[in-house]
Amino acid sequence: MSSEIRFTDFKSDKQPTWCPGCGDFGTMNGMMKALANTGNDPDNTFVVAGIGCSGKIGTYMHSYALHGVHGRALPVGAGVKLANPDLEVMVAGGDGDGYSIGAGHFVHAVRRNVDMTYVVMDNRIYGLTKGQASPTSREDFETSTTPEGPQQPPVNPMALALAAGATFIAQSFSTDARRHAEIVQKAIEHDGFGFVNVFSPCVTFNDVDTYDYFRDSLVDLAEEDHDPTDYDAAKEVILDADKEFQGVVWQDEASVPYDEKHGVTENMSEIGEGAPEGAMDLVREFY
Repeated sequence: MSSEIRFTDFKSDKQPTWCPGCGDFGTMNGMMKALANTGNDPDNTFVVAGIGCSGKIGTYMHSYALHGVHGRALPVGAGVKLANPDLEVMVAGGDGDGYSIGAGHFVHAVRRNVDMTYVVMDNRIYGLTKGQASPTSREDFETSTTPEGPQQPPVNPMALALAAGATFIAQSFSTDARRHAEIVQKAIEHDGFGFVNVFSPCVTFNDVDTYDYFRDSLVDLAEEDHDPTDYDAAKEVILDADKEFQGVVWQDEASVPYDEKHGVTENMSEIGEGAPEGAMDLVREFY
């Protein structure tokens, strides 16, 4: 492989079956660009995905990959990273996959701070199962199963992450290609758990949270002189229910990844040849 990595090196020969216009196309392209920009290549990259439209991403990217079960992608990703710290591990999910059945794993992955990246394609609906309300759907969002809306406030994933002790929280818009790739790149470069919630519109079942809606409403934190190292400022932005934003909202520059803190630096395939004592116990904790 050439020493110059291009984002097209991460494209598999499988054609995506997402609906034409799906925001996940842009989300995936940004992930591939970010991986290439950070000097990674398919040979040292592992993509883990769950269930839902986002779950197909491991098939469409040329790298090591595992298609897990609903809500369980994060513990698999953590296990992969601890088993082989040399790999760049990226976990992909959706708002249903990550913030509903996978919410418990999300909170614990955040607080453990394993050095990997979590990209969530948030379209505020269950797309694969034909349009039910998701954890991030608006309270009055009408669907066939919630004709009067869910009648409960949407989950704020960034508030969950902040409360759980996150060391990197960001949000992007899949169609803003340059900024999206830049934000994911920052998450990859972060020492610890890099969390990016991506607005990835569903053009088939969500006619409320559309491309036009996000283009008109998104505020870029970089243009507001937001300081992502200021915890109180980050909390204020995250809890502002009337503000849709993109950018890095919080980054703890003193973050020490879980794997580094516990001395997990050896490839577990060499467990019998000098792997740190108790390393496998750390891996088993995630299962």
